[in-house]
Amino acid sequence: MDWNSSVKGFKAFLRLEKSLSPNSIEAYLHDIAKLQQFLDYKQLSISPEEIKLNHLRDFLKWATELGMSLNSQARLVSGIKAFYKFLVMEHVLKEDPTLMLEAPKFGRKLPDTLSIEDIDALIAAIDLSKPEGQRNKAILETLYSCGLRVSELVGLKISDMYINDGFVKVKGKGSKERLVPIGGKALREIASYRDHDRVHLNIASDAVDIVFLNRRGKKLTRVMIFTIIKQLAEKINLKKSISPHTFRHSFATHLIEGGADLRAVQEMLGHESITTTEIYTHLDKHYLREAIIQFHPRS
Repeated sequence: MDWNSSVKGFKAFLRLEKSLSPNSIEAYLHDIAKLQQFLDYKQLSISPEEIKLNHLRDFLKWATELGMSLNSQARLVSGIKAFYKFLVMEHVLKEDPTLMLEAPKFGRKLPDTLSIEDIDALIAAIDLSKPEGQRNKAILETLYSCGLRVSELVGLKISDMYINDGFVKVKGKGSKERLVPIGGKALREIASYRDHDRVHLNIASDAVDIVFLNRRGKKLTRVMIFTIIKQLAEKINLKKSISPHTFRHSFATHLIEGGADLRAVQEMLGHESITTTEIYTHLDKHYLREAIIQFHPRS
C-alpha cells in the first residue's frame, strides 16, 4: 500500500470510527506528512510497510536538529504510533515498527491556577454598563462553574441546558457528549444575560440555539473569549499567564482540594484517561497528609 492510500484510509478511520474533530484529524495527518517530508529529504523511496525502527529514530533526530520542541516531538510520536497501529489493525502490517519508539521525556509544566480571590477580582472588573458586560460575566461564571473547554463554551446550546436539574450537556472532543453540573450563580448570570441583553439581539439563523453571542447575533469565536480574559487580567494587573483553560484548571484544582473524587472530576472534565486528570492534583503536602490521615484505614 502506498502513502496516499494509507493516509486516505487512516483519515477515514479517524473520522468515521474514532469520530475525531476536523482539527484533530488534521493534526494526525500533519504528523504523517512530516514523516514523508523526512523521507523525501533523505531521498528514501520506501512505502509505509517498509519503514523500520531505525528510520523512525532518525526521523526524531532530524526533528530535533530542526529545533522542534519536545512537546512537538511527543506529538509526532503519538501521531506516527496511531498511524501504524491502524495499519496493523487493517492487516497491512504484521508487526508495528513503532512499538519500541519512545517519545522524548520532559516534565509537565503546570499552568497557573487562579485563586477564588483572583476569579472574584476578574469578574468584579467587568464593566456591566457596557452592552457585553453581563454576557462576559455569565461567560466567566460558566467557565469556572463547569470547567469547560473554550470550544465547548462557544458551542454551548440553550437546548442543552437542563436548568431545573442543574446540568448542561456538553459536546467535547471527538463529539463525545457528557453532562456537567452547573452552579446556581452561573445559571442566574446566564438568565440575566438571556432576559435583558440577548433578547434584544438580531440573532443569525444558525445561532438561534447558541447561548453566548456577539453583538451581531452570531456565535462567539475562541479568540474573542481569550481576548475578554486577557483584557480583564490586564485591567486588574494580574501577574499570571491566564487563558480560558486557566478557569478549567482552577475548577478542577479547587474541586480536588475540596475533597472531590478524582474519577468524578475526570467525568466532569471529559478526560478519556484518568492520567490526564492527574495533572490537576498538584496539591500541597499538607492537603495530601490530611487526606491520608482521614481516609487510610491504618491511620
